[in-house]
Amino acid sequence: MQIDQHSTAGFSISSSALISFLCITFFITWGLIGVYILAPEMAAATFGEISGSHPFFFLATWSPAVAAFVVLFLYSGLSGIRPFLSRLLLWRCPVGWAAFILLFLPLVFVAGSLIKGGPVLAPLPPEGAGPVMAILFMMLMLGPIEEFGWRGVMQPLLQRHMAPIWAGLIIGATWGFWHLPAFFLSSTVYADWNFLPFFIGNVTLAVLVTPIFNSARGSILWPMLFHWQLINPFWPDAQPWDTIILVGVAGIVVWWNRGTMFTREGAATEVIPGATAAIPKAVE
Repeated sequence: MQIDQHSTAGFSISSSALISFLCITFFITWGLIGVYILAPEMAAATFGEISGSHPFFFLATWSPAVAAFVVLFLYSGLSGIRPFLSRLLLWRCPVGWAAFILLFLPLVFVAGSLIKGGPVLAPLPPEGAGPVMAILFMMLMLGPIEEFGWRGVMQPLLQRHMAPIWAGLIIGATWGFWHLPAFFLSSTVYADWNFLPFFIGNVTLAVLVTPIFNSARGSILWPMLFHWQLINPFWPDAQPWDTIILVGVAGIVVWWNRGTMFTREGAATEVIPGATAAIPKAVE
């Protein structure tokens, strides 16, 4: 057997990098939050009370992105960062998916709120819309940053070996499980939520964003906008109806896109666009 070296786009980062990505992601988040769960008084006295504005909360939220860039550096050095970030510029997406993110998702929250007798939009504070706008842009620097990891690294690596539907389900379950420690913190919003519906919601959302991600050729931009809509402070509290509606919508989306969701053909598998790697090929 002779080894023939040839290049294959997007495979300079080995699939085994997924293990490193997950270990770093969970180590940061569970480690930081775990200190506040296991030794709350010591943690509060040493680092301050944990809250949505605490630096540790931001770091715990950003851990998938931190893990993504660590993996990129380990496998490709600094040279891989710029082409990876170029996936933020992949803005071309079918109009239907753009409308789904920009128009349909808000309507889901409005509908869920109205079903439970709530308002069309979240009530504004006495100061008006200004503070809400500030929160909206702060949210852009929270949840959407996670997508550098979930869709930037994890989804392409998984889709090398399985159909998008299974990749979406695995990411959704991982995403939900990753949030678990936050439900034991009384100082965060998660403490007032039930974990099981939240977990189901995470799996549902990961499945929903999968065909958008693939139709946009592995874009990180559109999953970020998708994530941003989910935490938009202008949308009203629609739980549990938003989850119920989205579960039904996810079923329709999977069925409608069954031709691409259950096959790896056309799935985005590049972490670093245009990267090359030498892989062995048997030559007689």
